[in-house]
Amino acid sequence: MSQFHSYQSVVTPVLDIAFEEGGPRDGFPLILVHGWPDDVRTWDSIVLQLQSAGFRTLVPYLRGVGPTRFRDPDAMRSGQLSALGRDVLDFADAVGLGRFGVIGHDWGARAAYIAACLAPDRVSCCVAISVGWGTNSPDQPLSLRQTQNYWYHWLMTLPRGEALVRDDRLAFTRHIWTIWNPGRMVPDEEFDVSAPSFGNPDWADVVLHSYRVRWGLAEPDPSCAALEDRLKADPTIHVPTLVLHGGGDPCNDVSTSDGKDAFFRSSYQRIVLPGLGHFPQREEPDAVLKHATAFLQFQQS
Repeated sequence: MSQFHSYQSVVTPVLDIAFEEGGPRDGFPLILVHGWPDDVRTWDSIVLQLQSAGFRTLVPYLRGVGPTRFRDPDAMRSGQLSALGRDVLDFADAVGLGRFGVIGHDWGARAAYIAACLAPDRVSCCVAISVGWGTNSPDQPLSLRQTQNYWYHWLMTLPRGEALVRDDRLAFTRHIWTIWNPGRMVPDEEFDVSAPSFGNPDWADVVLHSYRVRWGLAEPDPSCAALEDRLKADPTIHVPTLVLHGGGDPCNDVSTSDGKDAFFRSSYQRIVLPGLGHFPQREEPDAVLKHATAFLQFQQS
């Protein structure tokens, strides 16, 4: 019996993507993209309500997570952010979606922004949680507070950090869940449901590449060169976007999503959720639902 919940899978040019689906088949489709270190269970407290509101939800496992697998055993185990954004669009193609909305958290938020930037004809609206746009560049300004918050980025550039990711990943990720939820004691049972997803054979390689390549400390994914050129030439997002950010986020300080209005040419709203940490959809799902549902329903009206 699989250690994962019931899932389907589809084939894209690079991946066999495992995903869960629910809601009315004729409902407006929403792709919900989880972050790191996390998996599809992060959305459990909001998907049923979204389905009840008439949305069709499709929730994929990211590359290197859970049952998702690379098709080519020799393919680069890239964690480049533009590859994650391309995965969203490839997934939408594979399941036969035309236009769709996207909700993303952490890595998923970065993927959602990138998909929206690259394909405004496909992505109708974007909800990004815990991450601001314009924060992917290795030469981005960082406050001293944010530099400290990124301790795990710096650690993963070292052999010691690589050993943690490869050989002690559950202790490492459990520690991160603890410190990124400063106002909440995360039950072991909740972590234990998602932890098997980090046992994917590609998880460590994808994670290490993602955090190293962001700062120019790993070779970039050659297949993403054209995407990177497009994003650098014009990072403007032309679809309605809502950003939700926990006011007490100890991973991405709330200031990192502030002042990004110039990147958006359609409606843009940023809402700070007072006192919440890095996982608002786990910590206060009702608050996330209230704002996200109002935004999504307005976009469909």
